[in-house]
Amino acid sequence: MPRPPLPIGTWGSIRTRVVKTNEKGKAVRHQSRAKFRDFDGRTRPVSAEGKTATAAENNLRKKLQERAKTSRTGELTAMHRVRQAYDLWEKKFADKVAAGERSPGSLQAYRSVAAKHVLPRVGELRIGEANTPRIDNVISEIKTTVGAPTAKTCRSVISGLMGLAVRYGAISANPVRDVESIENKAKKSPRALTAEEVQLVRKQLAADERAAHADLPDLVTFMLGTGVRIGEALAVLWSQVNFDTGEVEITDTIVRITGEGLIRKITKSDAGQRVLPLPNWALAMLRARFAAGIRLDEPIFAATLGGFRDPSNVRRSLREALTPVGSAARRDLGLTLRSLRRQTRLTRKEVAEKLNWPQNRLALIETGRIKVDRALATELLRIYGVHQDVSEALLNEVDEAARPVPADTLAWIRSHAFRKTTATALDGQGQTARQIADHLGHSRVSMTQDNYLGRKSTNPAAAEALQRAFDDPDLELP
Repeated sequence: MPRPPLPIGTWGSIRTRVVKTNEKGKAVRHQSRAKFRDFDGRTRPVSAEGKTATAAENNLRKKLQERAKTSRTGELTAMHRVRQAYDLWEKKFADKVAAGERSPGSLQAYRSVAAKHVLPRVGELRIGEANTPRIDNVISEIKTTVGAPTAKTCRSVISGLMGLAVRYGAISANPVRDVESIENKAKKSPRALTAEEVQLVRKQLAADERAAHADLPDLVTFMLGTGVRIGEALAVLWSQVNFDTGEVEITDTIVRITGEGLIRKITKSDAGQRVLPLPNWALAMLRARFAAGIRLDEPIFAATLGGFRDPSNVRRSLREALTPVGSAARRDLGLTLRSLRRQTRLTRKEVAEKLNWPQNRLALIETGRIKVDRALATELLRIYGVHQDVSEALLNEVDEAARPVPADTLAWIRSHAFRKTTATALDGQGQTARQIADHLGHSRVSMTQDNYLGRKSTNPAAAEALQRAFDDPDLELP
């Protein structure tokens, strides 16, 4: 019975021999050889040399591994590593980004979770070994240690690369298909600012010198008047404002891509390409900003030295402006927590990573801009290794700092709240869900209804409708 052929992309046993000796007959050069079955089905000899037998074998293995790499063959087998499937999947995704079919922000997010969570856990598995139970355990572990949102992104990455493996014939079915679904905490109902809160925000930003220096008052006015995302607002050029018709054209957004910096790219869907009418107060603000000498190819909300602004920096400035230092007690508590962190020689970034927080949150705590409760303080003290006596005294300080202050009324607001406020205002004025979705740039009306329209508001018309539906003057009550 003939010997079965090698699987495609693999090699047979390695044999090593001496190919050179010195004048004393000592081996100084070795050669290792093996047969490799290429992706055209033909088996070919491959060799490599080294000063020692071990070096020759290592050089040959490296050569064989390079030969088997997906990037050189464009093919996958069950014997390839998951890491190689990911490399090919990422390359194809990057090609779609270059073609404008996918968002560069999505690619950056996928690369981040792949490097931090996916490849360290499954990268060295053979594709054929990456079965449903193994992947299910990995995703469950990521959900437990990192969080459900990250686990969902990791699942998307693994599903994408394993789907590619299916299409290349390496496996017959995507093992992620039967992985247990990831249940996340129920989303909070959308919350929009009331008319009183809108006025309070605008007054506070106008009175804050740092907010004014960061150009936040006009930016917030523009976002309330259009309902655009913060990246879209920062991408609008003066040439896209039509003062005659009172409209603004939304076509692009600003994102930061690692290795490339800030880029202006088209919105992620066709629905994002839209022309929006401006209310008179927003149009008046733009007229006041427009001055002689302004170039039409410049952004409306430009950086201090010109060019586009970073959305992350603007969000940070906005959050700091809306969460001023609430009281002297909070300021003192923040300084104490900062001192304890420094004693442990931990950076803000290191602490934030341990708690899976955005780094800016810890900065706001240490500057007294976020109210700290006992549970949050206890978690920080645990990381800082504070002993019991100090801990109890500090928790009493926490109680004092947690007392409500007027600034707390605006601390919940983030940049996306203005977008939800605009949507809710349009809903209140009788706009249909489809009209509001088109205004916001949503392709699906359900997205608008579920995530952008403020809920739990009183509806007097409901009582009137029920009265008309069921009122019966002839009905005799007992």
